[in-house]
Amino acid sequence: MRQVRTLALSGFILIAVWLVLAILVGIVAIKWALHPARRVMRPPDEARAEAIAESNHAQVEEVSVLADDGARLRGWSMRPLNWNGNAVILLHGQSDNRAGMLGNANLLLRHGYAVLLPDARAHGASGGDFATYGVLEADDLRRWFDWLRQSETQHCIDGLGESMGAAQLLASLREIHGFCAVVAESPFASFREASYDRLGEKLGTGPWAGRTLLRPAVEAGILYARWKYGVDLELASPENAVAASTTPVLLFHGKRDTNLPPRHSETIQAKNSTCYPQVALWEPAEAGHCGAAGAEPKEYERRLIDWFESHDMHGQGAVRLNSGKGVFALKTGYRYVQPGDLPQTGNLP
Repeated sequence: MRQVRTLALSGFILIAVWLVLAILVGIVAIKWALHPARRVMRPPDEARAEAIAESNHAQVEEVSVLADDGARLRGWSMRPLNWNGNAVILLHGQSDNRAGMLGNANLLLRHGYAVLLPDARAHGASGGDFATYGVLEADDLRRWFDWLRQSETQHCIDGLGESMGAAQLLASLREIHGFCAVVAESPFASFREASYDRLGEKLGTGPWAGRTLLRPAVEAGILYARWKYGVDLELASPENAVAASTTPVLLFHGKRDTNLPPRHSETIQAKNSTCYPQVALWEPAEAGHCGAAGAEPKEYERRLIDWFESHDMHGQGAVRLNSGKGVFALKTGYRYVQPGDLPQTGNLP
């Protein structure tokens, strides 16, 4: 009997120690997540922006908006000489800044799009004490959207984001109902699912460990963020925002992405499988995290521009007939798509 009691006590102590350690890990991890390293703007970044603008007969304008909490958000605005009347908001990833989207800006400027490159809150030159992965950024992006709409008449405003920026873009769909179309590369399905991956990858187990052995760390981190910062990270859920939206969404996710595995985009697309072609997915086989343009540059450009053009309701693109039922008229050369005509995979735009 004494041996049983000793074993039970030892087991209880081990579990208690494990829970305490897990809670500490969760708190440290969430503090790191909410306070990512800030990449400040440097002269080479500004010089590169000027060079890209000049090559496209555009000018770089420093712009800003005020967030709901008083944070000053800053960014660049560029419009090419051959402006097609449309604009795209470009959103960078974690611990990056607006300069990280200059490659995409150059591509879009060449095709006649105006571009807006904001620094996310707590990133680059923007204010904000911490990042929230879409919780506060959804309203931040709505303010940028309104700024674009008020600054000059746009035919269409589209969005393009990478990684954290992709998740923020999708999360903003619960606030913004005016995007013509958006493209999100390597987003997470939800902050919770991303947390499972982040913790599990430290042990080389994938999300399994995060969902089981390290689950207390995830729960502790989310609760701590709510208590300490007043941020409910359960709201950072792109999959739910997309499901509640009628905005056409194209997802890019490389099959070799080990940072945020492609299952995140697959989950978003599967949850909206009845909405094809409103939610489409491309998974380039050789691309890693946010690596579609590097792995298949021509195909990346074709799919990106075709998606925006096919949903430009003011030009030669799509006219949305009934977004609630997923009925679209795509650009010249495409046919009307009825829900019953949809392929089962829905993986190609």
